[in-house]
Amino acid sequence: MGMTHGAAQGGGKRRRRGRRGHGAINEINMTPFIDVVLVLLIVFMVAAPMMTVGVPLDLPQSKASPLNSDVKPITLSIRRTGEVYLGESELRDDDIVPQLMQTAKSGTEDRVFVRGDKRVDYGRVAQVMAIVTGGGFKKVALVTEPDN
Repeated sequence: MGMTHGAAQGGGKRRRRGRRGHGAINEINMTPFIDVVLVLLIVFMVAAPMMTVGVPLDLPQSKASPLNSDVKPITLSIRRTGEVYLGESELRDDDIVPQLMQTAKSGTEDRVFVRGDKRVDYGRVAQVMAIVTGGGFKKVALVTEPDN
């Protein structure tokens, strides 16, 4: 009974609940950003193992610990039939050192990994390593699979 006419009919000032309807939202929505980052992470995790270039070999197993290297080494692969590959291109014995020199960024200081199939003749692996070290490369290592 003590009410005024304007307040009873809602003609006075109204209070709005929640957010204002006219202003810009000052909050950053992180959910789409996190979703994109997680999708990219999954894509790179799946694609990284597929990026290893070379000839498929059946490597021997060893209990040797892996070498830590910041620089990507040059990799020679020897198939069980004795063919030598640099990446995916086959090399003759006479072309091994010139191709290594062309590929090496630091000259003969680059590390050279020799991946020999476990069924290849050991003499062939020794012959290829002798060609590489005879060309001046002193950091030559054999690559094996970790023993389980």
